Amino acid sequence: MTRPVLRVVRIDEVKIIRKGEYVHFNYADPKLGGLSVKVGPGIRKMTDADLVQYHNEFVRSRQRLARTYKHVAVEIVGRPQLEYSELCRQWTARGDVLRCYIGSDGGNEPVIEIDDTELSLREFGELLLTHEGWGMRVVFVPGDELHKTPAIRVGAEKGRSHG
Repeated sequence: MTRPVLRVVRIDEVKIIRKGEYVHFNYADPKLGGLSVKVGPGIRKMTDADLVQYHNEFVRSRQRLARTYKHVAVEIVGRPQLEYSELCRQWTARGDVLRCYIGSDGGNEPVIEIDDTELSLREFGELLLTHEGWGMRVVFVPGDELHKTPAIRVGAEKGRSHG
């Protein structure tokens, strides 16, 4: 996967693909990747020039933030970890750490439970896209130890058991 190099662009430097409420900006140079953003229902009224302006404002905003940002992960405890955004019509994380339980829909599809909210794999994927361009570490723990931060040993795989 190409990691995007976000930059301000001219309209002739991107291919704009609309899919529902999303816009995908594919940069002319495929090595630079692109950017996908959920714009919401207002996308229907936006011209390509409007979308390029939206893209560039988004990029400038991220660049300003990156110049001063020092990351400290925030874990929400004692309150809901998720909130539903009416504007974007999807779930978003309120913090940077999600304690999740992996379940099943009774068939072959996973269900991710966060607090009392069950998310389909698609909904969980949409939640992850709110952090597009970031990375994440996934640490699996027993279902009854979601509240604990486990010790992590770095090294080669060593025998382990799953319950």
